[in-house]
Formats: sequence, C-alpha cells, structure tokens
Amino acid sequence: MRTSVFRGLAVALIGLLLAACQALAADFPAPKQGTWVVRDFKFHTGQVLPELKLAYSTVGEPTGEPVLVLHGTTGSANSMLTPGFAGELFGPGQPLDATKYYVILTDAIGTGRSSKPSDGLRMNFPKYNYDDMVDAQYRLVTEHLGIKHLRVVMGNSMGGMQTWIWAQKYPGMMDVAVPMASLPTQMSGRNWMMRRLLTESIRRDPAWNNGNYTQQPPGFQLATVFFATATSGGNHSYMKQGPTREKADAALEARLKPGALNGDANDQLLQWESSADYNPAPGLEKITATLLAINSADDERNPVELGVLDREIKRVKNGRAYIIPASDQTLGHATTGNARFFKEQLDAVLKTAPRRGM
Repeated sequence: MRTSVFRGLAVALIGLLLAACQALAADFPAPKQGTWVVRDFKFHTGQVLPELKLAYSTVGEPTGEPVLVLHGTTGSANSMLTPGFAGELFGPGQPLDATKYYVILTDAIGTGRSSKPSDGLRMNFPKYNYDDMVDAQYRLVTEHLGIKHLRVVMGNSMGGMQTWIWAQKYPGMMDVAVPMASLPTQMSGRNWMMRRLLTESIRRDPAWNNGNYTQQPPGFQLATVFFATATSGGNHSYMKQGPTREKADAALEARLKPGALNGDANDQLLQWESSADYNPAPGLEKITATLLAINSADDERNPVELGVLDREIKRVKNGRAYIIPASDQTLGHATTGNARFFKEQLDAVLKTAPRRGM
C-alpha cells in the first residue's frame, strides 16, 4: 500500500515537473503589435505605392538590446511567436531573454497585417522582391523605431534568405546574423522548380481569372498542399504520420479538407514569386558581422549534399555553419522552426560575438 502511494506521488511529481518545463518553454512577455505607414514607397520595379502599411510585433521593452526576427514565405510575425520558437528563445534565461533584449518581428510586405494584394489591389499590387522587403524592414527599424544598431538579425526560410541580404546590404547594422533554412546562392534547382510549379498552378487555374476571382481558386489548396508535402516535413516525420497507406491517406485528407487552408491565392502567388531574383552570392565578402548559418541535414529545399553552404560560407570572413543532424525528431525544411535544435549554438555565438556598435 505504501509503495503504491509513493508511486502515485512520484507520478504526480513527474507530471508537475513536465508541466512546469512546458510552461517555462512558453514563458515570455506578451507581444505588442504596431503598424507604420510609409508614404510613396518605391519598389525595385519603379512602381510606387502611395501608402505601404508595415505591421510588426515586439517582445520586451525598447530599452533592451534590439533583435530583428524575420519569418518565412506566407508567414507573419505570429508564425515565429510559437512555443517551439519564441518559447525556447525569449523566456527568462533563454538565449534571447526578453528582459534583456527588445525583439522585433515584422510582417513582411504582402503578409500578415502589412499591405498585401488581398487588401483590394489584387494583381495591381506592385511586384515586390526580397530587396524591397529588406528595404522596408530597414526603414521600419531605423526611421520608425529609431534603432541605429541591432545585436542580431535572424530569419527562417524566406527570412533566412533576407538575413543574407541584410548582412551584406547593411553590414554595419548588426553584430550577429543568423540565416536559417536557406542558402547564400541564386534561387535555382528543385527549390525554384517547385515554386514555379506552385505559382503556375495558380495562374493556370481558370477560376483564378487573372486574380479577379470571387472565391479562392479550387486548385490553390491542392497546389499548396502538394508543394508543402514535397518540400518540407522530413521523411521521418511523414513516416510517423503515415506508417501505413491508410494512415498516410488520412494525414493527407486532413490537409485537403475544405477550410484546412487559410490564405489568399493572389497574396501567396506574389509571395512565392518574390524569390525569383534572389541571389546574395556576389556580395558575401561584404559581410562583416559574426554569421551563424543554421540548416537541417534533411532540408528538402536546401539539400546538404549539394555542398553549397560548405563552399560559400568560406567566403564570409566571420562565418560558420551548423547543420542540425536528421533524426526522427526533425521536420526537414521545417526543422529550424523548433529552436531547441539550435539554441545552444545561438547562445554560444551571442556570448562571444563582439559588440561593434555604430
């Protein structure tokens, strides 16, 4: 009887400890939202938008050391404010502890609460690229928030590619750059081919009607699920979800059921096409910040076996790469959305990288 009581107490204690650990992982200050309107914003095409709304969220107080965090394609600041990312980085004692840092998370042009085609312009919205998005982020940080120097610029996927651009376009603006799930080379290979297939699927859907649809084109969801399944998720993860054909079908049907996909076809079309001219390779020698590139060994969009990161990182004066080993816990291209896989490496860089100031 006494043994069973002790066992019950032990189980209860373990449960409480696990709950405490989970709570700690998500224990960071509540985000605050803001917006700023840029007048007559000029895009790389020469197009001018009379009013460009830029939305952002912040964690921590403006007195903290500034950090800029950039999200992936079709995401937003909210997509980085998750237990797996923010909950592992922004809490007390964590690498980007929000009692010490002022974390700025933007909604890129075309996403979230920032200006986007679905606000009314549809396909008359200016055709933007990553340089336009980075310029808008820079103006938000410097002109609106009044920040002259950032401790860190870090981003995931599209945000990772934009971090490569930030590090060479504004080399004195940051101490540390952390591009994740990205490569410092021209958009090409399977990555670009799959993006083209996604955008062509939207454009060739008769219901798209040059962007003037009354309901989301029916092929939009199928194309998006196809792209996501083919280019993100990881082999181990998909085998866990679908160890049999029946379970694989069930996992796929959940993605394809009506209402499972949120978003707008025009918004996502321009988002994916904005990567077309991405190519930071010519300017890698301009990077002066301490740079930590983080990729996953099972990243479907940035295959390790191509050797691109190993080759190009040698051109970055203070650069090094960390490759997260593939396992039954990783998620392919989505792995870096879980900071537990790299937070020790990030913490080490933050503790050693010099503060250069302005």
